[in-house]
Amino acid sequence: MSLIFECIHTEGIAQLSYLIGDDSEGVAAVFDPRADVEVYLELARAKQVAITHIFETHIHADLVSGACELHARLGTAKIFVSHEGGARYAFDHEPIHDGDTFTLGSALITARHTPGHTPEHLSYLVAEKNHPVTPWGVLSGDSLFVNSAGRPDLLGRDQAKKLSKQLFHTLREFYLKLDDGVVLYPGHGAGSPCGADIGDRLSSTIGYERRFNAFLQYDQEKDFTEFVLATTPTTPTYYPRMKKVNAKGPEILGNLPDVRGLPPKKFMKAIKQKDTVLIDTRMMQGFGGGHIESALNIGGNPMLSIWAGWLLDPEKKLLLVLESDDRLKDIVRYLVRTGYIRFAGYLLGGMTAWNNAGLPLESVGQMTVQEIKSAGKRLQLLDVRSPEEWASGHIPNARHCFLGELRGHLEKLNKVKSVAVYCNSGYRASIAASILQKTGFGCVYNVPGSWQAWTEAGYPVEGAQTK
Repeated sequence: MSLIFECIHTEGIAQLSYLIGDDSEGVAAVFDPRADVEVYLELARAKQVAITHIFETHIHADLVSGACELHARLGTAKIFVSHEGGARYAFDHEPIHDGDTFTLGSALITARHTPGHTPEHLSYLVAEKNHPVTPWGVLSGDSLFVNSAGRPDLLGRDQAKKLSKQLFHTLREFYLKLDDGVVLYPGHGAGSPCGADIGDRLSSTIGYERRFNAFLQYDQEKDFTEFVLATTPTTPTYYPRMKKVNAKGPEILGNLPDVRGLPPKKFMKAIKQKDTVLIDTRMMQGFGGGHIESALNIGGNPMLSIWAGWLLDPEKKLLLVLESDDRLKDIVRYLVRTGYIRFAGYLLGGMTAWNNAGLPLESVGQMTVQEIKSAGKRLQLLDVRSPEEWASGHIPNARHCFLGELRGHLEKLNKVKSVAVYCNSGYRASIAASILQKTGFGCVYNVPGSWQAWTEAGYPVEGAQTK
């Protein structure tokens, strides 16, 4: 019989949530749950504990919180949220303030106000009940990450400097005063836009971060503020919407949304409805070989959560094309995580059924890096990676437009001239190619392998990697 400590890594959005409990007393708490909460229910059953507490570190911007959903499924567990920093919520909850403590069997949890990423942000110290003043771990939420720290700009430019200053004091006056051996359990891992260059490891120690984390090396508030604001990643367009959803309290689903299967001809009729949007979740080669007119290609891996957030209107009903019918639950789960819960149906039998019904197809050409190199300036070459990726090196003669902002810059491209799109591996390039095709570009190519293939071939690059 012992302490239970489980980290749940949600790929794509790179979110980390936690289940902490004590199986001798059969109790547990969940920290920062995601929207598809089945994982916590199943884990609690496996560990033979009851979830009695649901804690949030802050009002999330990058995903739909699962706190209200988990509360509704369990019926008895209470939601605990910060009442520091002027936070307000429109759902039933228990308020937490700096210094409040909670006991979970042998574990003692202490809430600490750690503003900077958001004004209300809390972190949670974890200690043994018998040694309350000597924590062995800290759940840092989005305040301190491995190799990074939380972005302070999500409430707008007016608040960014104020929050940067708060973050500076949080890091120096709270985290750097913890013992080196305290284990850091952050709210995100590598790939999350909630911080700059978050490290690959899912946990660390205060001592390691004290030595190597660039955000902990500043002893002047002004220098820190300049650094943190200069390194902040591009803000995803769906972040403000997520903040509002999570402060209000997300809609309770009860289960994953049901999505009806539509045979090809009914599916074709549904596409023509103004309140629907067509999403093809197959990977780029399948999409490129043949797809339905006007389809947006967002491949069906965990990154779907993020790019749906960037590109889709949550008020539209989604029509899905799947790699196979048995992928439906996975795809719905990815979409629910960033607030997409309205579905018009999925194509029953997939593209095989569509083809067998003799319905029309479009295609996107695939162009190798060898062909890209040979074409040179005769081709319109578009790099849709992030600004940071572009700055680290790019293909000569390429034009840059970050995928998340592409729709707002289409007028800068020539619709008549052939255009080839690349990213790091081809996933984002295929999304961009589908956007270009849908908006009237006549000759569009995706580049399989993209930047990785170009550099592996040893071809020249421009930018920071040029030797």
